[in-house]
Amino acid sequence: SPDCIFIPAHAWTPHFGVLGSSSGFNSLEECFEELTPHVTAIETGLSSDPAMNWRVSSLDNVALVSNSDAHSPGKLGREANRFDTELSYFAMKEALKKSDPQKFLETIEFYPEEGKYHMDGHSACEISFTPEESAKHGGRCPKCRRPLTIGVMNRVEKLADRPDGSKRARPIPFRHVIPLPEILSDLLETGTGSKKLAMEYFKLINALGNEFDILLDVPVDEIRKVSNPIMADAIARMRNGNVHITPGYDGTYGVIKVFAPGENKIHSEQSVLF
Repeated sequence: SPDCIFIPAHAWTPHFGVLGSSSGFNSLEECFEELTPHVTAIETGLSSDPAMNWRVSSLDNVALVSNSDAHSPGKLGREANRFDTELSYFAMKEALKKSDPQKFLETIEFYPEEGKYHMDGHSACEISFTPEESAKHGGRCPKCRRPLTIGVMNRVEKLADRPDGSKRARPIPFRHVIPLPEILSDLLETGTGSKKLAMEYFKLINALGNEFDILLDVPVDEIRKVSNPIMADAIARMRNGNVHITPGYDGTYGVIKVFAPGENKIHSEQSVLF
């Protein structure tokens, strides 16, 4: 139907993405041929963000969206698209088709390094490489000599025809977030599935609004009033991009933390958390 919205999912994922290192395609046109004009957008996946995709000029005619997996209920909406349209399919379709920044307002993104295919590597041998390091080793693991899984950063570098920091003509803004349970896990030093974490999570939600409001929009002073100064500091750091990153590779998720190892313990000694 001409009314369909066709969006290839996780476009850069190595094994199953249309532009992934194992796909056999270097452009949408190579894959979809005469059907390419029907591609409304691509979903950038956890391991890339819009800034990475802006470097590839052949993608300028499609919108860049960020979605989350429907098969993991607790992770629904961890990446999202923000619209200002009437609540209808066709209004959203039109906003995407035109990449209208007045109606398609922004995307909400993981830090791409948290995605499990951001860097090259071989998880069995705990090898994680930059594209330059992969090339130095001939694309093979130096421990077992098996081929490395070539990640998204490497693929973007290969297909890019613009330098890092470039933008397309009318870029849709985006913001990076760390999911609230992961921030709480960092502060409480407990797993994201713990009862202690769940209690604190819903305490914040009940006091301040939904998770995106807390991560993106609630003033830090308001967070400080209902929580601990450490939590307010953590949200401020995340919003400013002041985070500590261990990139993901070959199916292993990256780790993004707002405090350096041990730093939150020092804060906790000065003020009892929650």
